[in-house]
Amino acid sequence: MTEPFVRPDTKAFLGFVNAMPGPKMHEMDPAGARAQYLAMKDIADPPIGELGTRLDLAIPGPAGDIPATLFDTRADRAPGPAVAFFHGGGFVIGDIATHASFCAAMTRALDLPVISIDYRLAPEAPWPAAPDDCEAATRWIADSPAELNRAVTSLVVCGDSAGGNLAIVTAAALRDAPAKVPVVAQLAFYPATDATADYPSYSEFAEGYLLTRASMEWFNAAYGAEAEHIRTSPLKGDLAGMPPAVVVTASLDPIRDQGRAYAAALAQAGVAVVFREAKGNIHGFITLRQAIPSSVGDVAGAFAALKTLVVEAEGERVMAQAAA
Repeated sequence: MTEPFVRPDTKAFLGFVNAMPGPKMHEMDPAGARAQYLAMKDIADPPIGELGTRLDLAIPGPAGDIPATLFDTRADRAPGPAVAFFHGGGFVIGDIATHASFCAAMTRALDLPVISIDYRLAPEAPWPAAPDDCEAATRWIADSPAELNRAVTSLVVCGDSAGGNLAIVTAAALRDAPAKVPVVAQLAFYPATDATADYPSYSEFAEGYLLTRASMEWFNAAYGAEAEHIRTSPLKGDLAGMPPAVVVTASLDPIRDQGRAYAAALAQAGVAVVFREAKGNIHGFITLRQAIPSSVGDVAGAFAALKTLVVEAEGERVMAQAAA
C-alpha cells in the first residue's frame, strides 16, 4: 500500500509526540488526561492575544449553570449573527481554555461574537448530558439575554471532533424545534458523525497519527452513548433542511471518512455544503496551529468559506424583512 502523504511540519510534530515518554491518554484517568491536554496548548497553539471583549457567562442548563465565555474582537457591536462553539476532546477532555486561542482567531476572522460552551464531560456526566447542555446553551444565546450584551439575529454552530458532532446534533435539534432565531450555518472540523460502522480510515490511521483507535475506544466507553441514536450518529438521521455547512476533514485522521460521509449525505439531501480536506494533516489541527504552522491555512480557508455562507444568509434575512 502506498504511504500516505504527510506534510513536513505534521511529520515533525508526530515524531515529537510519538517519542514522548510516559503513559498514553487512554492509559490515564480522566483528570490526568484533561491536565495533559490543557498543558499541551501552550506549546501547540498561539497566544490568545488582545480582544475587545472576553466575558465569562453562566448559562442556565438542564443540570445547573453551564459555564461559557464570550470572545469578541469588538467591545460592542450592532445586532447580527453569533457563533455557538463546542470544543473537541472525545466528550471527556477539553474545555474553554483548551480552545480559547481558536475562538479568538475565529472572532477576528469572521468579525462575529463567539460563545464557547463548557458542556458537561463524561464519564462524570455521560451521554446525553453534552448534547443537552449544548442545545440549552444555544437556545439561550438565541434569546439575546441581557447578560450576553449582544442582540443576536441568527446563529452559527461550530465545533471540532466531538464538538463537531455536538454542532451537528444541535443544528438538527433547532431545525426540528426552532429557537428564537435560526441557525444559518454550521462549521464542523473532523466531526464524529457515525458510531455504528467501521470506516476504512479507522483502521488505516489507527496508530501513529495522534488520535488512535485505543484512545477513541477509551472516549467511547466513557461517553456511554447509544450508537444508533441520531444524537450520537447524526449521519443516520434525516438531513433535509439542515443549515448550509462547511465540513473540514484531515486526510490522516481515523474518523476522516465519517466527515466525508457527512458532507456527501448533506449534498444528497439538498443542503448547500462546502467540503475541504486538510491533506497531509492530522486530527486536532485547529488547536495545533503553532506546532503545525500549515494548519493556519487550513483554518483560514474554512473561515473564509463559512464567512461566505453567513453573508449570503444575512442578505436573505434582510431581503425577507424588506419584503414582509
